[in-house]
Amino acid sequence: MKEGLFYSTVLIHVYPTESLPADIGLKQCRSAATLRKWRASSARMRTDRQGVAAVFNFATGLAIWCSEAMTLALVLFVAWRHNVRNEAYLYWGLGFLLTGIGFAMVALRGEIPSVLSVEAGNAIALLGQSAWVAGFLALDRKRIEWWALLPPAIWLAGVFLPWVNSDYSNRVVLYNLASATGATALAMAVAAGDMRRERTRIKLMGVFILQGCLCFGSALTMALTMPSDIEATNLGGASAMASAFLLTIAFAFTCRLIMERSERHLRALTLTDSLTGVLNRRGLLGYFDGIQERAHNEQRQVAVILFDLDHFKRVNDRFGHQSGDAVLTAFARMARQYIPNNIFGRMGGEEFAAFAPVADQTEAEAIAEAIRTEFCRLPVSTGEAIVPVTVSIGIALASSIEANIDKLISAADRALYAAKAAGRNCTVTFGEAEAAAPAPATPSSTAGELVPTVDDQVEALRRMRTLSRAG
Repeated sequence: MKEGLFYSTVLIHVYPTESLPADIGLKQCRSAATLRKWRASSARMRTDRQGVAAVFNFATGLAIWCSEAMTLALVLFVAWRHNVRNEAYLYWGLGFLLTGIGFAMVALRGEIPSVLSVEAGNAIALLGQSAWVAGFLALDRKRIEWWALLPPAIWLAGVFLPWVNSDYSNRVVLYNLASATGATALAMAVAAGDMRRERTRIKLMGVFILQGCLCFGSALTMALTMPSDIEATNLGGASAMASAFLLTIAFAFTCRLIMERSERHLRALTLTDSLTGVLNRRGLLGYFDGIQERAHNEQRQVAVILFDLDHFKRVNDRFGHQSGDAVLTAFARMARQYIPNNIFGRMGGEEFAAFAPVADQTEAEAIAEAIRTEFCRLPVSTGEAIVPVTVSIGIALASSIEANIDKLISAADRALYAAKAAGRNCTVTFGEAEAAAPAPATPSSTAGELVPTVDDQVEALRRMRTLSRAG
């Protein structure tokens, strides 16, 4: 009797009383085989309860992710509204919005038709990955590629197959494969940018590659092990949680990438002339040490070339300040093409400057004369008239060891003064000796070496030919 009571107590503890078969008595409870059978049934029921708990937890995770995705979508839409020219914010916001909607539809399985919850919900969520890919391409001003739409295309191409549509595990495998394709597409979009200047892209690409490997590994594991629906749910949920964690890290790296780009843009604005787009005085002077070091390594001289547009005040008075701005912009755009490494900028007003390592005085004069003669031929149109403008140029040279920025600019300015005094539209050069000499109290209009213009050289050749014929 005591033994029967013991077995009855064990069975009631393992199996709820209402689940016990009605025809089972205490004598049957004494059978060890019957006990093992009931224990096996109890284990199956506990597995079923764990499966239900897993599904419930997975749905809860989907709900949390949906709310987070909607919040991020709202933030990105506000950022895009603040800067509508940056379409990356719009695409990323759409990505989070579509992902949130898709996962919400998946979480509502049983409450809405299966075709909306399974087929459409997952397709919309994967379309969110395509929007993220488009966002990274838009960030680098690149056109959207066809492979951005591969994730939802793979899902829609496979989910309607009978052996996939009717099997939960196969659907999870298909979704992971599509998600792995999306992560690979994201890595490709990130790698399409400038990896050398933006080192954060390497980390961001690594996160997406890791996410792709995770999704592909999960799909391969399920395809090889053929798990039950409950095991597939648990494995899919674990993979989804890991992907969500990696996506959070990727979002943090993306924010860092945007911040670094914004800082670089602000730094460029402080070093760039807003009208002409070339370096301003501060930005130009910041390059001098690099030019001096390069000239020293290559055993060359340092040349400072100053440009001043002739009679620029008359241009403003006659044609208006907008025409004057057009002249400045045209000269800057043309002149920077002739300067090595584009170390060229606007010193202020109508005055520009360039730093260049040169082999000798002849090379510096060749650069200056190429710019001067090209600017004379350049038609600067203001819409109403062609503005005739010329430029005067002063050059100062120094060895790489003795080069001093203040002395060279002062010497080039004195050479420019001499060019103005010589009639404008010409070039005057100060060699190393003149550039190193202290500046006189009153600038000399005859100092420096006046570089013959192309017209002067052509005229000299004509005279030589005439004299040779006469002789």
